[in-house]
Amino acid sequence: MKTTNLKLNILASYISQIYLIVISIAILPVYIKYMGAEAYGLVGFFAMLQGLFNLLDFGLTPTISRQTAQYNAGVETALSFRRLFRALSVIFTIIAILGGGTLYLLDDYIAAHWLKLDSLKIEDVLFCLQVMAICVALRWVTGLYRGVISGFERIVWLSVANSVIATLRFPGVLLYMYYFGFTIKSFFIFQLAIALVEFIILAFKSHQLLPKTTVQDIIGWSIKPVKPLLGFALTIAVTSSIWVLFTQLDKFVLSGVLPLADYGYFTLAVLVAGGILQLSTPISAPIMPRMARLEGEGKHKQMRQVYLNATQFVAFIVVTAGIVLAGVARPVLYAWTGDSNLAAQAAPVLQLYAIGNALLALTAFPYYLQYAKGNLKYHLIGNIVSVIVLIPAVIWAAKHYGAIGAGWVWLLMQLSYLVFWVSYVHFRIEPDINLEWFKSFIPSLVSVSLFVWLMMGWIDHSGDRLAILFKIIVISVFSVIISLLSSFRVLNLLRVKFVKRKV
Repeated sequence: MKTTNLKLNILASYISQIYLIVISIAILPVYIKYMGAEAYGLVGFFAMLQGLFNLLDFGLTPTISRQTAQYNAGVETALSFRRLFRALSVIFTIIAILGGGTLYLLDDYIAAHWLKLDSLKIEDVLFCLQVMAICVALRWVTGLYRGVISGFERIVWLSVANSVIATLRFPGVLLYMYYFGFTIKSFFIFQLAIALVEFIILAFKSHQLLPKTTVQDIIGWSIKPVKPLLGFALTIAVTSSIWVLFTQLDKFVLSGVLPLADYGYFTLAVLVAGGILQLSTPISAPIMPRMARLEGEGKHKQMRQVYLNATQFVAFIVVTAGIVLAGVARPVLYAWTGDSNLAAQAAPVLQLYAIGNALLALTAFPYYLQYAKGNLKYHLIGNIVSVIVLIPAVIWAAKHYGAIGAGWVWLLMQLSYLVFWVSYVHFRIEPDINLEWFKSFIPSLVSVSLFVWLMMGWIDHSGDRLAILFKIIVISVFSVIISLLSSFRVLNLLRVKFVKRKV
């Protein structure tokens, strides 16, 4: 089986993800300007529903990705893999119908009793909620196809497809609304069309990649091929559900607490901070199947090196971005929207979520290691304990202190998990890796934090937006340089080159 270029896959994933982040965030002020804050609050509710729908995954998407990687390593036969894919296809379809149908039937209750509407017409909201149900179900099923494509390490193709779909979904909808009206109904009609296009394209590509079988081979329609994987899949299901609760619970609670217009502003701040977390996503797509493949081939040392290198790379990119965004949150929001009031209100929320998301990107790494080994015991335990603490804490903080309270809970949870539980997990499964892993990001975290803190007073919170933007760019560039020079790997390379020149 041909081995794909891991560096190329990571580069393609990052280019695609950065592009997606830029266009999705850059377009937000336009949405609010032409549709209004309340309508955009409904868009934010749609995004939250897509996240909550992942509770129905039951660990199936990561399972098909890992088994695809195992097939590439020669562990699975073509026939057994095709049987597994068909069984999962049936399960995904049934769950999509049940989940989407339930959401469709709950539209009256959500519109009348959950959302805090002001000026939006109830009939328009009902229509949008029904379209949401269909879109969410369609986009969830594509998770199966993404798992197959990712498992075959066709990351470059997937990155291009994601970029095209994102272009249609975000700026493309503006062109549609220009001709058919800047209404919330027009927005969701277009999103439904794009969800259908995405489903068809990814389904076609995944079926192209499936291994061929002979005429004598009978694939059948049994779900028995899933049974041997139930232990692994159910473990992922629990941890994935906890992950969903981790990332969506605060948004869900606040959607029923805040007026829809205020929820729109909250969503704006959280989505900007979400760009930090999305920067870590491209690294997981290439390294998880690669690590699983190396572990399946018995190449533990190479798998371990991929893990450490990926950690340092994410620390260099994601942690730096999170610290900078938290430090310049208010001027960033003002330079972006031109609304000083919005910037003042949303900046505290953005700061908390930016730092929390940067820490979350780091806490995800032990999961990648356990995923490659096929044993998620400690990930399961850690997440169960975390969610037991998180759920009541978020509900209490959100109801008493609103978005700020939820933000503080989010930040403190990620910090505690990183300091205590990640250290313990490393000690149990890779006892000699802990110190080396923490050394990969602690120097960058400290040096960049100190630099940004010293430079925060240099930027105004209002005034010339271009001048503010220029200062933000300068701080960002210097922060990247400082983070790079704080890397032990970079310092070692510089030391070797210096010694060679001296000799």
